[in-house]
Amino acid sequence: LALEALHAENIIYRDLKPDNVLMDREGHVLLTDFGLSRENVKRGENGAKSFCGSYAYLAPEMVKKKGHGKTVDWYLLGVIFYEMLTGLPPYYSNSKDQLFQNILQKEFFIDKRKFSISE
Repeated sequence: LALEALHAENIIYRDLKPDNVLMDREGHVLLTDFGLSRENVKRGENGAKSFCGSYAYLAPEMVKKKGHGKTVDWYLLGVIFYEMLTGLPPYYSNSKDQLFQNILQKEFFIDKRKFSISE
């Protein structure tokens, strides 16, 4: 709901990562740290061009530095879900260069052996 509310106001968050997602005593999830947010990015636009965010939590279009829009936030939500399931962000590497190469080129894969999924 938070991302939808921001996007309805043409704001992209751009810094979605576990450190910026908090839970209050009632179990409500809250976003913090709006320092990298960008206003006036309309639907379908790639209006933001700055390279910003934590390396393991960058969408491919951010790594490419060709402009990005609201889809970045949805990608990063998926990154958080992946990390919740596996313990690390997808494409993780200790090397920044390898991490960026993984984000841009590596095929997405979930090893089902690492966690229990009932079918």
